[in-house]
Amino acid sequence: PGTTVQPTVTLDEVDPADYDLLLIPGGTVNADSLRLNDAAVEITRRIATAGTPIAAICHGPWMLVEAGIVGDKTLTSYPSLKTDICNAGAADWVDRSVVLDDTHGFPLITSRSPKDLGDFIERIDLTLTGRAA
Repeated sequence: PGTTVQPTVTLDEVDPADYDLLLIPGGTVNADSLRLNDAAVEITRRIATAGTPIAAICHGPWMLVEAGIVGDKTLTSYPSLKTDICNAGAADWVDRSVVLDDTHGFPLITSRSPKDLGDFIERIDLTLTGRAA
């Protein structure tokens, strides 16, 4: 079991300029619920347009597909999303623990599953601190 976190702002109050990175959680229910929320999808688009890094793990890339921002990106995800991601116009889907694609306007960090969490967190840290891998 995880820790319950209470939000301090609603989705309608989010200003993408206030954030250094958007983290999209994994899990089928989390990702599916988020991608059906118009405000969450719009925030994802606005953050990508602003050039802010986005990190998504496991089923989280479903949100990227919904937001229409995977075009020409190389990424990874839980394997069952490969077809969805490729059909959405991604440059490539690769089976690696973590992928950083910093082309086409914004850095995108993706990871396959919780078993790759160490690599995912390390890549996020390196991106936020400006250090090379």
